Amino acid sequence: MNRPATTDLARSVFRFFQEYLPTQRGMSAHTIRSYRDSLLLFLHYLARGNGGRIEQLELRDLTPERTIAFLAHLERERGNGIATRNARLAALHTFARFLSSSHPEHMVNFQGVLSLPFKRGAQRVPIDYLETYEVEALLSAIDRKTIAGERDYALFSLMFNTGARVQEVLNLRVRDVRFDTPHQVRLVGKGNKIRLCPIWPRTAKLLKDLVRTNAGWHTSEADEAEHFIFCNRRGETLTRFGVRYLLRKYLPKRPNAGSKDLGKRLHPHSLRHTTAIYLLKSGVDFATISQWMGHSTLNTTVRYARADMDLKRQALLQVFPEILGAPKAGHVRLDGSELRRWLQRL
Repeated sequence: MNRPATTDLARSVFRFFQEYLPTQRGMSAHTIRSYRDSLLLFLHYLARGNGGRIEQLELRDLTPERTIAFLAHLERERGNGIATRNARLAALHTFARFLSSSHPEHMVNFQGVLSLPFKRGAQRVPIDYLETYEVEALLSAIDRKTIAGERDYALFSLMFNTGARVQEVLNLRVRDVRFDTPHQVRLVGKGNKIRLCPIWPRTAKLLKDLVRTNAGWHTSEADEAEHFIFCNRRGETLTRFGVRYLLRKYLPKRPNAGSKDLGKRLHPHSLRHTTAIYLLKSGVDFATISQWMGHSTLNTTVRYARADMDLKRQALLQVFPEILGAPKAGHVRLDGSELRRWLQRL
């Protein structure tokens, strides 16, 4: 059977991710993954519109009209906000700019994509995090009697412990974990910045047990220290989409124990928010939290102070507590004659 011919789009995509972004632009692995996700969504959308497969798409299929329809699809059908929509468009802008230099015959289409404006009105997304009972319910829902359950329990325990980004955790190799005292992990964040994060002895034991289990899954002859910690039975590394699936799988389904009734949209990054919020509640200063979380600026950390209602209540009680504090209900006679006025004062 003859193999299908490689299209001009396929060759361009390969050069875009293998040469242009990492070498010429020097973009980090995190940014490249974000661009990959955006382009993959776009290509899937185009393929469905053509009634074919991604492999059959050509450069002439990348038109401004289809790009506009794709952006509308993100907001209308996928429920993406304006900020996410603009992030996808930024990736398509970069791709169109790259294509313009090597395929001038399609310049009109690429210039049309580049002319598409970013949408105004993007609002800061509320910080959604898990309450204490939600964390407990999530961990208790994992069946630790299975091998996969032990892996998932270690995964979420480490994420709550470190507040690391999902990809930072998935990129962890055995050599990045210090199993002896003092226990810690080596995380590679945005911009390839490296930071060390302490972990609890219990978390270190979970990871150590997981490494022993993984030893039977890896078939490569590479040094054990180079093996990824969180992988499946085939020895393949878990993906961010896989972690999202696991989170939805283990989150409580009952309305009173879950978060849908509160309007939350919990996702793997919510675990990172949870750690930051509870560090703040515990009295840890902003500078330490910023270093712990690997934030680029202190302003990113300060956002958490505006997210938690308990912190706002504590701040309110510290402002003229004797004058503007919560009113006292006073006493009520047992005969009930002043019950109405007492309830009003309450």
